[in-house]
Amino acid sequence: MRTTNLTEGSTEFTSNAFLVEGERDILVDAGNDEVVLERLREHGSLDAVVLTHTHADHVGMLNDVVEEFGVEVWGYDGSSAYVDHEFDEGDTVRVGDDDFEIWHTPGHKEDHVCLYSRDGGVLFAGDLVFSGGSFGRTDLDEGDRGTLVESIEKVLERADEINELHTGHGPSVRENAKKHVEASLRNARRY
Repeated sequence: MRTTNLTEGSTEFTSNAFLVEGERDILVDAGNDEVVLERLREHGSLDAVVLTHTHADHVGMLNDVVEEFGVEVWGYDGSSAYVDHEFDEGDTVRVGDDDFEIWHTPGHKEDHVCLYSRDGGVLFAGDLVFSGGSFGRTDLDEGDRGTLVESIEKVLERADEINELHTGHGPSVRENAKKHVEASLRNARRY
């Protein structure tokens, strides 16, 4: 399974947008920079989009991607205009070559999820936690600090199994992911 951040190097206000190649080429979050569409065109194919949540910086290019590639979108909130197919806590979705479990992790936004591959030890964390111990904002609509802390605690319970941590902003973590999750939890409780 090959994972590429299509917004790497972007100077726009955007989230990371990860193209996961394999049996099913999946885009995890669509970002908010036209470079996503340009790089997807270079790649040439896409099977679906999976959203970690529906903040504007994660879905800004979504309509363009859907129109260009004719793909459907999976997300937690089926009532959202962005989501074609709804998944629930514990469901699995095929991303690349692996099945990813859906973990509902609200606090940053009510429809926020993390995607976890038990086989690959890979977590797409959206805006829940970030490299270096930062965490998702809770001052936006639907944000709640106590709920965010509970969601980080949920991820920490499985952090020993996480080999790769792909976050909604900033660099991915490819070793000692648990250290970053622990730091995010400490900081979310403190600040």
